[in-house]
This record gives sequence, structure tokens and C-alpha cells, in this order.
Amino acid sequence: MAKTNGKMIANNKKAFHDYFILETYEAGIALHGTEVKSLRMGKCSIKESFIRIENGEMFIYGMHISPYEKGNIFNKDPLRVRKLLLHKSEISRLSGKTKEKGMAIVPLKVYFKGSLVKVEIGMAKGKKLYDKRQDIAKKDQKREAQRDFKVRNLG
Repeated sequence: MAKTNGKMIANNKKAFHDYFILETYEAGIALHGTEVKSLRMGKCSIKESFIRIENGEMFIYGMHISPYEKGNIFNKDPLRVRKLLLHKSEISRLSGKTKEKGMAIVPLKVYFKGSLVKVEIGMAKGKKLYDKRQDIAKKDQKREAQRDFKVRNLG
């Protein structure tokens, strides 16, 4: 669904650790001028952010965009609620899925696509503790296998 082929601004690694990502969507985001300039400098964090659907509109909470240094009075609140731009049909589909138990919408990446700022959002299902342990074990096995393969090829 969503392809990231622009300059990466922020990545949410914690979302992949805490959730199973089932589907991804690409959404635009409503920003002010100084926020875009700050994003061009790479000053953004989406670690603690989450997405809610209210009155048929989608909003992102907790996304921190640092104030632009030369923006003075035009700077907005760094943690203000920002509107995400999606088609109404996509919002209604996501709204129906979030009504299921354990489902959430989380931001995964923020990036530039041309001159536009895009947010990749994911339909996510929460992981249990044992799922997280299994993922860590798989990652360790993969790392060991790569290390053994490297040693065998060099020696």
C-alpha cells in the first residue's frame, strides 16, 4: 500500500516492537510553514505518538516537531494535535477495524515525498510479552547465523 521513496525524517522502531503491523497506509499531514522548515532539518519525533479518529477525521497526538530556530512568533506548539489527510473511505475502513479488541492505528514513519510531508500509518495489533520474547529470540538466531556465515567465508 504505502511506499517510502523520499527523504526519511523520523522512524518509529518502537511500534514494530510493540505491535504486529497488519496493513500500512500513506497519509498527508496538515502543517504550518515553520513546522515544514523544522522537518527539513530533521527535527521530529514520533516515538510516543498515537492516532485517533474523531468525527470522521484522523488526528495524530504526541508528534513532536521542534520549533524552527528563526521562526520566532510564527512557531506553533511542538506537541499540538495535527490533522492527517486521508480519503473518507480509508478513514471509515480504519475506524471499523479499530473497534475490534486489541487493534490500534500507529504512526510508523514520517518522510518527504517530493515536497510534501507524508506519514506512514499502520493498522496494528498489540503483542503479548511472549510474542516480544519470540521476536528477540529470532533476531538473536539470525544475528548468530550471519556471524557464523561471515566467519566461514573469511576463514
